[in-house]
Amino acid sequence: MQNLNVSENPVQLEHVQEKNPKKFLKLITTVSTFGGLLFGYDTGVINGALPFMAKPDQLNLNALTEGAVASSLILGAAFGSITGGRLSDKKGRRSLIMYLAILFLFSTIGCVLAPNASIMIVFRFLLGLAVGGSSVIIPSYLAEMSPSDRRGMMVTRNELMIVTGQFLAYIFNAVIGNAFGDTGHVWRYMLVIATLPAVALWIGVVILPESPRWLASKGRMADALKVLRMIRNEGIAQQELNEIKAHIQAEQKMEKATLKDLRIPWIQKMVLIGVVIGSISQLVGINSIMYYGTQILENSGFGTKTALIANVANGLIAVIAVIVGMSLTNKINRRTMLLTGLTGVTVVLITIGISTFVLAGSPVLPFVVLSLTVLYLAFFQGAIGPLGWLIIAETSPARIRGVGMGIATLFLWLCNFIVGLLFPTLLSTLGLSGTFFLFAVFGFSGIVFVAKNLPETRGLSLEQIEDNFKMRV
Repeated sequence: MQNLNVSENPVQLEHVQEKNPKKFLKLITTVSTFGGLLFGYDTGVINGALPFMAKPDQLNLNALTEGAVASSLILGAAFGSITGGRLSDKKGRRSLIMYLAILFLFSTIGCVLAPNASIMIVFRFLLGLAVGGSSVIIPSYLAEMSPSDRRGMMVTRNELMIVTGQFLAYIFNAVIGNAFGDTGHVWRYMLVIATLPAVALWIGVVILPESPRWLASKGRMADALKVLRMIRNEGIAQQELNEIKAHIQAEQKMEKATLKDLRIPWIQKMVLIGVVIGSISQLVGINSIMYYGTQILENSGFGTKTALIANVANGLIAVIAVIVGMSLTNKINRRTMLLTGLTGVTVVLITIGISTFVLAGSPVLPFVVLSLTVLYLAFFQGAIGPLGWLIIAETSPARIRGVGMGIATLFLWLCNFIVGLLFPTLLSTLGLSGTFFLFAVFGFSGIVFVAKNLPETRGLSLEQIEDNFKMRV
């Protein structure tokens, strides 16, 4: 692996790239987004594993420890997001992706072999560090590797891999749960599958070049040009390097970037947008469905095994919606698409709240809830999911991109953690109706914020987006 280390000599990768820069970019996107696949599988598998894991002859989980097992990964992800961003600014995007692959593999094996709840929580936290790190580094890496006219498609590919990972988790949960549901350690079989994409990412990282923008930021202009020639046509490569140089030279006239830069109004505005978009994307309750979808369907009237099977529909519609959303990211303005998604999600949340109240105890309720959660996921994964990560990547200032994305994703994961930790409590105290009405309040708040504060970024380079913020503030 060392003889292909592009962080030291990126030209050494030239013999493994496709002659067509677009094909090589596709290969880079596929390999790097295995981290997104792991992200999705590891967050989705707990949905079906928890009911079996909680049994007295297994980890013997009570309500508190069940919530801790489910949310410990999210807490780890919060820390991983903030530390991963800063480390990637220092060590490079590619190096961190390699370390994350190792951490994914190590912590997954630890979860599979966990003998009790305490060990499981520790390894789920470590797994969360990898999930959180990948949630920052991979979108940032893809944003920096992609040309402006393909950035939407490339960055949102990571979201597709996330929901694909969750969909695969639901399928394996349903198959394994129904086929081996009476086997003591069935949940271990569900968890161990995640080792496969972890190994694939670890091996595949050998073909990943370092980000040319990161190389240029370290003064390695020749190396940056070599990488750009691998992923751009010759004339475009030199032109893009000149733009990056000019941007860096302008930045060098300022003092060295620190957290104090957050006091600069335009930087503060950019980071704030990422923070709010990331937070709202979680507070509308998406992961109440992704983590507790089986329990929601059980609560509405389905049996456990039926709920496992029905939950596959949620995973399938999520994948389809992301594919549709990806195809629209470069055709529809970001603001329009995000506002549509938030409006649709908010209306569906209110409808779920009304339905579960009016149809309480009816045999029709579980089918109504399943249909509405599918519709909810169509709006969320078709717009909010892919655009959330894309907007965070686009609105992180180059001067502190790793830190900026780290802060935004930290808030995203903390809100994710709050939803994951408190959802069982909300369900028992407020019921399905009250819980989804609460999520709808956050959806409405998101609509107001986006309408007032989010500028359009479609078709602009990262440098142009940043320049526009400087002029607006």
